[in-house]
Parts: sequence; C-alpha cells; structure tokens
Amino acid sequence: MDNPKKFNWKRKKTTSTHESKKTRTYAPLLSEEQKQSASIQDLSYDFACRITRLFQYLTEDSIYKEYIMSKQVFRSGTSIGANIREAQHAQSDADFLSKMQISLKECNETDYWLQLLHDNGYLNDVQFDSINTDRVRIHKLLNAIVSTTRRKIGK
Repeated sequence: MDNPKKFNWKRKKTTSTHESKKTRTYAPLLSEEQKQSASIQDLSYDFACRITRLFQYLTEDSIYKEYIMSKQVFRSGTSIGANIREAQHAQSDADFLSKMQISLKECNETDYWLQLLHDNGYLNDVQFDSINTDRVRIHKLLNAIVSTTRRKIGK
C-alpha cells in the first residue's frame, strides 16, 4: 500500500500559462503545509523540479541568457535528490552515510551558485529567498541525517 504522506506529483500543473516570465518565482509543487510532513525524498524532488524550472528560465526565458552558472546550479541542485534516492538502496550503513554526505556537499554547492546568481542580478530577492528557503530546509535535514548516521555507525 502507498505511503499516505507521499505526495502525488501528477496532481498539479508545474507552470501556469498566465504566469508572467518576469514575475516567475519557481513556485514549489508542495505547499508549505505539505512540506511540514514531507520526507527528505519528496522535499529534494520538489527542489529539483524548482531548480529545473530555474535553469529553463535562466537559459531560455530571461532577457539575460546565462549558461555557465545556471548549468552548475542545475547539476548540483538536481544531484541532491538523486543521491538521496541512491542512499535509499545503500548496501551498508557506511554506503548510506557516504551518499547522504554527497547530498550535503551538493546542497552546499547549490548554495554557492544560487548566491552567485543572486549577487550578480540573475535572481531578484523574492526568487532567491523562495528557492533558498527550500534549500536550507533540505540542508538542515541532511545535517541531522548525517549526524545521526555517524553516531549510529560510530564514525
């Protein structure tokens, strides 16, 4: 039976045809209420969807086409969830810890690229604050998971 807390990703459109390209905030698929009880897998997937739409905006929709930093934030931002997903099928506790540590490193790298995009005018304050709030939430959870796992396996 499906987990009742698991988010149904197919029930909501990701973009609006009425949405202005200039006012796009790369809104999350999960509501704030859903995020409170969401798993790290769901939060990181939601974040990866936002990063994907941000990449599309920066490379296609923006008047200032940006390809270098946007590619880096896309790579690191989507890698967070990919490594979390990999960790779910780890061969050992040490393998699980390694994958979660990689996710944490990717989350830190994503912070760097988002800051750089913001500080150079590619993201306004609203856009940056919105997406960075989600990144910080994931970062805190990853820190807790890594710390708990280290204690558990004695590393």
